[in-house]
Amino acid sequence: MNTNNLNTALYEKMATEQEKYRDWLKSQPPEEILHHTYEYTVREDIVMAMEQLELTDTQAQALLDSPSPLADVYRYFEKLETGYMDVIRDSIENRADDVCRAQEELRTAPLYPHSAAYASEHGEMAQYNRSYQANSACKEAIEQTISAHYAENRLDTEAAVKDVLEKFGAERVQFILANTIQHKNHDGRISQDNKAWAKTIPMPEDSGASRHCAYLVVDGVNPGLTDLFTRQARKTMQEQQKSSVLQKLKQEPPAHKPAAPKKQEPER
Repeated sequence: MNTNNLNTALYEKMATEQEKYRDWLKSQPPEEILHHTYEYTVREDIVMAMEQLELTDTQAQALLDSPSPLADVYRYFEKLETGYMDVIRDSIENRADDVCRAQEELRTAPLYPHSAAYASEHGEMAQYNRSYQANSACKEAIEQTISAHYAENRLDTEAAVKDVLEKFGAERVQFILANTIQHKNHDGRISQDNKAWAKTIPMPEDSGASRHCAYLVVDGVNPGLTDLFTRQARKTMQEQQKSSVLQKLKQEPPAHKPAAPKKQEPER
């Protein structure tokens, strides 16, 4: 039997061994199947590798002489110090880093003030698209956060607002809420105070209302909860603005007052 035939025979023997293992595994209760999941996956990879591998006659024959070459290779693999867990840890860390970068890009993306037509004409579609994605993500985050912090007919507005402001910044959150309220101007569940505030927030120009409708906080959120969220958001943003101003004032060096002129003594 030549080398190719030996390798083919070994592959077929391993594949048959895996089929028998699969049939046995399928007959086991769920707990037992879960217990053998890792082994089954590795054995599948061994069979797949063997399909492409070219062993020498001696190597192939040595494995063929075993009644269960696949199980033998798997047991050998188990004893090896592999970098598998290092790969898992790296994957977790790298994925977390990717998410952090994506969140930072959303948080820092400028609010684009023009329409899609304007962006296209001026070669600014990349900025427009980033802003659009950030607006959509902010709208969804507000909906999800309100839902997550609403329980027993009570909305934990302070915690909900803090989460969204940290992720998207005050300017974008303000825009999404004001845009939503402007479109709900006739809804009695929105307070007059919030309606008046919303009118003071300029909306970026656009060719039609449909684009702004994509940013409405509506999915599963009662307008009354949107009103409560907006009230807390306005309060939090005002407090943050005051804190920022105070911090800036503390960092500025005190102004030096000009020295008062010395009094001249009267001549005697």
